[in-house]
Amino acid sequence: MSFARFAPFLLLALPVAASAQSMNAESFHRRAEALQKKGPLAVFSGGEIKALMGEAKAAGQKSGANRAAALKAGQKPRYCPPPPPVRMGNTEFMAGLSAIAPPDRARIDMTEAMTRIMMRKYPCPG
Repeated sequence: MSFARFAPFLLLALPVAASAQSMNAESFHRRAEALQKKGPLAVFSGGEIKALMGEAKAAGQKSGANRAAALKAGQKPRYCPPPPPVRMGNTEFMAGLSAIAPPDRARIDMTEAMTRIMMRKYPCPG
């Protein structure tokens, strides 16, 4: 069987695979900073706010799933939060994201950025 025969099915699968990818951390940072600069007028950017909040939530969930998988495999987790509920406000989250050097933010996705933010906030003992 030839590749051409399967190409239409691969093209249909690409949007699903692409949507499962986490946003680049530098792109997220730039978009979030642009919203912050709008101040009170940011309320009119509901779609952008919703997209960024969804991305941050998905990154947090994936980071947590990665942590749980490491624990299940008997590996040391990268961060050690207290028992749930663990909460982080927008200001704290943006400060943590800003603390990642821009060259690093440009190379990592939001899942890795969230993991690094959590590592700073909840380092594992010794």
